Amino acid sequence: MMKLTKFGHACVRLEKGDSALVIDPGSFSEESALDGARAVLITHEHFDHVDPERLRRAAEADPSLEIWTCEGVAAALAGVPAEIHVVRDGDAFGAAGFQVKVVGEWHAPNHPDQPIVQNVGFLVDEEVFYPGDALTPPGVEVPTLLAPTNAPWLKGSELIAYLREVRPARAFSTHDGLLNEIGLGIVDRWLALESEKQQADMRRLKPGESVTLP
Repeated sequence: MMKLTKFGHACVRLEKGDSALVIDPGSFSEESALDGARAVLITHEHFDHVDPERLRRAAEADPSLEIWTCEGVAAALAGVPAEIHVVRDGDAFGAAGFQVKVVGEWHAPNHPDQPIVQNVGFLVDEEVFYPGDALTPPGVEVPTLLAPTNAPWLKGSELIAYLREVRPARAFSTHDGLLNEIGLGIVDRWLALESEKQQADMRRLKPGESVTLP
């Protein structure tokens, strides 16, 4: 059994027994997400997904902390005293008792004047898929999808198309920290409609809210 906890914006924490793994603890999320974590996965270099200073403090508190990420982020974390592993699409590794596969290479197209950065998605224990800032097809059946629901690069119709392509048993909102209560209400409504259509559990977890996965 795995416990999944949503933190602010794009950060989630996965726990099994006494092991914890954190994905994308950026500057919009609570620093407490890293408390006691043994491993960190980072999808890409944008500040809402990675905070080097925060990771430096976490690594100083626990020198055994390990980080898995793409080349671009690894370069930005040069001053962090943790073991940093560079991963690419197709790689597989173990982290804090979890088995992880890497899926994807690039961030979704954003502002036309900004270069497209590296973005790696993570499939954890064949259960949870976190695509980062992309609508990457996982290529396998995914029980639990962490789906970005709001971003400058994302349209609502694209979100729905992604949910219908992946068809997970469960989908939880991520990348929703830019929305006010009105926008969050729209996300809730769209996920509820799609949940009913697909007969699946699709919803938004509030920061601090947890679910237990099979």
